[in-house]
Amino acid sequence: MPATAQSHQPRRGRRTSRLLAVAATVVTAGALAAAALPASANAGDDERAHGGHGQGTGRYQDVQLLSFNDLHGNLEPPAGSSGRVTEVQPDGTTKTIDAGGVEYLATHLREARKGNRYSVTAAGGDMVGASPLLSGLFHDEPTIEALNALDLDVTSVGNHEFDEGAKELARLQNGGCHPTEGCYTDKRFKGADFPYLAANVLDEKTGKPLLKPYWVWKEKGVKVGFIGVTLEGTPDVVSAEGVKGLSFKDEVETIDKYAEVLRRQGVKSIVALVHEGGFPASTSYNYDCDSPGAGDGVSGPIVDIAKNVTPQVDALVTGHTHNAYVCTIPDPAGKPRMVTSASSFGRLYTDTTLTYDRRTGDIARTSVKSANHVVTRDVPKAPDMTRLIGRWNTLAAPIGNRPIGYIAGDVSRDGTESPLGDLIADAQLAYGRTQDPETDLALMNPGGIRAPLTHASTGSEGDGVVTYAEAFAVQPFANTVNLQDYTGAQLVQVLKEQVSGPNEAAPKILQVSAGLTYTLDLTKTGADRVVTDSIRLNGSPIDPAATYRVASNSFLAGGGDGFPTLGEGANELVGADDLTALEQYLTANSSASNPIAVPTADRITVVR
Repeated sequence: MPATAQSHQPRRGRRTSRLLAVAATVVTAGALAAAALPASANAGDDERAHGGHGQGTGRYQDVQLLSFNDLHGNLEPPAGSSGRVTEVQPDGTTKTIDAGGVEYLATHLREARKGNRYSVTAAGGDMVGASPLLSGLFHDEPTIEALNALDLDVTSVGNHEFDEGAKELARLQNGGCHPTEGCYTDKRFKGADFPYLAANVLDEKTGKPLLKPYWVWKEKGVKVGFIGVTLEGTPDVVSAEGVKGLSFKDEVETIDKYAEVLRRQGVKSIVALVHEGGFPASTSYNYDCDSPGAGDGVSGPIVDIAKNVTPQVDALVTGHTHNAYVCTIPDPAGKPRMVTSASSFGRLYTDTTLTYDRRTGDIARTSVKSANHVVTRDVPKAPDMTRLIGRWNTLAAPIGNRPIGYIAGDVSRDGTESPLGDLIADAQLAYGRTQDPETDLALMNPGGIRAPLTHASTGSEGDGVVTYAEAFAVQPFANTVNLQDYTGAQLVQVLKEQVSGPNEAAPKILQVSAGLTYTLDLTKTGADRVVTDSIRLNGSPIDPAATYRVASNSFLAGGGDGFPTLGEGANELVGADDLTALEQYLTANSSASNPIAVPTADRITVVR
């Protein structure tokens, strides 16, 4: 079942203040066509520089576009499945490859750029937000520093860039010390060297884009314009406070508008950076999503966007769904156009060749080639990134290295119902009962679970030890645990909203606490996929007229992630943040000699 990248609004200021007080390649098939360059490039006036990179000044010039998306502040190699990619082998089998970490990403990008004078690096949003402790503790300043050193040229905003609101996003762009935490080092934070693009994010008062809508890359007469947008539904996946005073416009209409603006400025080669994505039919990064036909192997919102964006746009770099694909989706004129996504967490990067026609100023689309490449960890680490990580780790270590619990094995976040989802829901139920003994159950959205808990040691803490930094990587948002009353009828409706309304195409299956069980029948459609008669709480059917006390994080309690009924609860009680709830549960229920067992994830019966 596909899972979208969901979001919460962090309240990091409160948590950070408290904490700081405590511490003083296999290539995917990607050619748009096997066709050669236009005849004029292969005939008598073949001025194109050959030899692979096209570094001459002839008519046709190859431009290298390196791209990635959804880094989410993962400077160190992600743990567990979050730090691996799946690769299809020639015989049809698959293997997993350890991937990610900016020390390796920097090495791969720098190697890819060698010999390519005409090279530009772009990103598809969510560079920050939902970040591990190394970055999140410092309001993602370490990630911006790393991206500057990676020579990122431009990125679109993503929904997570709004986790801490527009003012904090402006600070990441322009620099300056945090308004409440101050400066973390003796140097003033200078902000991003690259522009964040937010063409479809408008200030409600002025009606103007919050940040630059587009940016033009230029090199020796070659001009490529970039338009950046985030998903129109950003307010649905970020808390209201994060998007206060902003409006989010249609992606296609916005891109078309600024494509025409660029055309009038003489820029005819255009790339759209779109923080919205799709769902390929395979999770393998090198799956051919153009089989049997162009774009046939990918579905989801990006397909509709790609099919409708003006043909003036030559390629789309996308993100948000954390999937990997290199597809050619027909534009409104019926011509194939490259649409790419490089998974997430810095595990992949995409290398696209755009052949620029100096005579027309446009891209020869029949010559566009693209492939995803793994950020393997078998290359030398970039020394400057090692130093950057070490510098920030020195500040974070006293907080992050503190043990808070013990686990008997890997606690995965994978699956319709995951062991880690069960663990978090149980922790929130236990916390809820400390605030109100009448709390009946807890619900947790899967997109709020950002990393697994791995049994193997990630440092010197020892196997099975859960450190604060590891738990922070799981739940980095600092949402509060809220208690609300719902009728049984409302509770049933909440479960049905997992697979209906905005969640019908890409279900968001809530993780449930012990005692709540039901059947999810995926052979049916819409809300019928939740079998109403099967819903039980501690073995008893849900009484539609009864009142149930439910614990959930503040993002869900406000109706986020397409659960409007959760926003209709009564008698709300706001508690501590969700990481505190997880920490208290692990500390109370585990020890070195008696680690907590891995949950069996058997509360939801799935029929396929």
